Amino acid sequence: MASLLDMVLGQQNSGAVEQVAKSLNIDPADALKGLGSLLPALQGGMKKNISQQGGLESLLEALNQDRNSRYIDSPELLDQQSSIDNGNSILGHILGTKDRSREVAREASQQTGLDSSLLKKLLPMAATIFMGSLSKKQAEEPMGRNPNLLESILDSDGDGSMMDDLLGMAGEFFR
Repeated sequence: MASLLDMVLGQQNSGAVEQVAKSLNIDPADALKGLGSLLPALQGGMKKNISQQGGLESLLEALNQDRNSRYIDSPELLDQQSSIDNGNSILGHILGTKDRSREVAREASQQTGLDSSLLKKLLPMAATIFMGSLSKKQAEEPMGRNPNLLESILDSDGDGSMMDDLLGMAGEFFR
């Protein structure tokens, strides 16, 4: 099974990466590096959300509405204000506060050497690409029939097993 990062940043989404680079006037390699540094935080936020009561149902509902896959199919839409607003809405659900989003951008900046103001602009696009990729995957392989998508979301350390991640989440509840 491919990792979630491979699914989001893989060859099928190269148009989205190229559009991000064009929109932000950066090299595609920097766009890929920026996206790669932001996606683990989005994955972690998603993992936290679906572990809460009703979280998985909310995610499935959002994925089944499939409003976000159009940004993968038509990446030129990524730099439109409606896409940025959509990405900020997704960030609100996944990360919570704007302070958390700023923190994610700062951490990614330290990790990549890219300017944090650039990463703040990239973050809503990353969220839209993330949800668009998940929506497309859900349409191809619904979680009810194939748990690979859920496993890839919950397997945040990428070791191929979500059990250690679930045990870690359970341990947090009993602290």
